[in-house]
Amino acid sequence: MRKNKFMLLNLVFAVMLVITACSSTPTAQPEPEKPAPQEEQKPVETEPGNENSTPEMDFDMGGRTIKVVAWWDMEIQDNNPDNIQRLENLEALKKKHNFNIEYVSIDFGEYQEKVVASLMAGEPLGDFVRLGKDYAIPALTKQDLLWPVDDYIKNDKVFNQKTTKEYMQYEGKGYGFTEDQSSFINGIFYNRTLMQELGLKPLQEYVDADEWNWDMFLSVAKQANKDRNNDGKLDTWGLAQTGLLEPVLYSNEASLTKEDKQNLEDPKTKEALNFLSKLATEKVGRATEGGDWTEPSTFFRQGNTLMYAGAMYEVEGIMTDMKDYDIGFVPFPKGPSASAYHSGESRYQAITIPKAVENPEQLMYIWEKINEIDSIYEYPGQSTLETHLTDEADINNAREVAEGMLVLDHNTFPSLPFWDFDAELKEGISVSTLIEKYKSPFQAAIDEVYKK
Repeated sequence: MRKNKFMLLNLVFAVMLVITACSSTPTAQPEPEKPAPQEEQKPVETEPGNENSTPEMDFDMGGRTIKVVAWWDMEIQDNNPDNIQRLENLEALKKKHNFNIEYVSIDFGEYQEKVVASLMAGEPLGDFVRLGKDYAIPALTKQDLLWPVDDYIKNDKVFNQKTTKEYMQYEGKGYGFTEDQSSFINGIFYNRTLMQELGLKPLQEYVDADEWNWDMFLSVAKQANKDRNNDGKLDTWGLAQTGLLEPVLYSNEASLTKEDKQNLEDPKTKEALNFLSKLATEKVGRATEGGDWTEPSTFFRQGNTLMYAGAMYEVEGIMTDMKDYDIGFVPFPKGPSASAYHSGESRYQAITIPKAVENPEQLMYIWEKINEIDSIYEYPGQSTLETHLTDEADINNAREVAEGMLVLDHNTFPSLPFWDFDAELKEGISVSTLIEKYKSPFQAAIDEVYKK
């Protein structure tokens, strides 16, 4: 039903554009009829206003050009009704508050170095600067290079509250924000066509019964590892990859680091590491053939691998390359200590305002009012999910993991030997040995950042 409504709204929008384009002159409108003298006027019923919306502000920016800096062009495009509303808001704000806006795009490969250098020099490249949490907190916040924005994000119809209040926190203050209410979505893409060929129970039934956990995941993957032509070699696989350290961590609400301490000895983390060790020693995942980081996705697209742990930004490519297959999506299986299904991200990023920039309250007001719109969408990410996922259950799974998104912080520490640790874990080295070997190097890498 939601998908039909979404498609209908887009159709109405398209028809409106055609009508607008075909109209050469405005049509004269008849004067409204005056009510009869004795006719009582009924009050117009309106929806209650947003009490968290910032009251109207009156200020003149003196023709200032506001610069928005990112590693891609963040200029608002007129590609959907929501963005058209944003563009209209922006034009009205530019006239009222006397400013212009410029979007600055810097190549990703040199972005961090250039942006951080400009902040350290007190000459930021922009007024709004997108930063990765991994190199902004605490490295930049403890030097007082960014404005805290907690006081300006109260409008929860615009600002993603988790971004400021959870993900971009440092010593009780929030230093990043976004109007994007969606979350990074990752989980398990699976080949329903292959699942049926192998005679396996539908994965969605495990989710519906709240049985989609690590043990069930392991069992399903093993069932799909089959030699179907009896040549002594596997020709179908249950799992496209062996490198699952991050998703296993967030699926158990665990982490390798926690603020300024290593977290390897935490019980939840130990559970995650022991499960990964089991996957490695029992050789559950499809073995590498010497490819790069895209190899697991390539394996899955061949159509002979049941499950692939991937991110929703890959969905269009997967659906395009696998048109002959029915592809589904379920959460990454729940760990024994988890309270819910989760997605996760280890390189979270958000918009910040450098401390060298004046009048942050005016800038935040402008960002809020640009994005204060009546959205045609019922939930964040609706367009992507309902365009590419064909099953209502798949869409609900994606929405559920998005709601539970967690952010991992181990990438904050440049010297932390993450890949060495991960490699030895996949080799089957015992978890107790790894913890003893790596807890000191992990803590040293953390101290290098926090005590610098």
